[in-house]
Amino acid sequence: MADILALAQETLAGTEYELVDVERAPLGLLRIIIDHPEGVRIEHCEWVSKQLSRVFEVENVDYNRMEVTSPGVDRPLLRIGDYVRFAGSRVQVRLHEALDNRKVFVGTLHAPEGALPASVPLDTVFRLELDEASGKLTQVEFTYDQVDRAKLDPVLDFKGKKR
Repeated sequence: MADILALAQETLAGTEYELVDVERAPLGLLRIIIDHPEGVRIEHCEWVSKQLSRVFEVENVDYNRMEVTSPGVDRPLLRIGDYVRFAGSRVQVRLHEALDNRKVFVGTLHAPEGALPASVPLDTVFRLELDEASGKLTQVEFTYDQVDRAKLDPVLDFKGKKR
């Protein structure tokens, strides 16, 4: 898997596409998750698919089918730089260890001022302003190493009403 990830990263390096993740799924499905500054369109997926298909064929990567997709509205935050990039966004964070008898928190993510996604130290402390004050906690501070999983958690309204 590391070879596939490295090949995909190398192929997309210098392009406008960001490799978010690579997943192996049942029945030989290889899922490539990409992002683009303007959002992922079908043309983006098609271009990346063609590029990676050629590289994987030359490198003899074994898969039956490849799917290139966007990370979706609930994009996972997989790298420490993602926490800086999406500062100010509503996120859901699941910690390894419970705080105040809770592991999962939802709120607005804050990164230290001046932090850059490309050069964030692992011991950087991030802050999450909680949506609802539950108990004593109104905010949670954590480092990247304390996070089990994190993802964007946007509020979607399909009826067109403002909240």
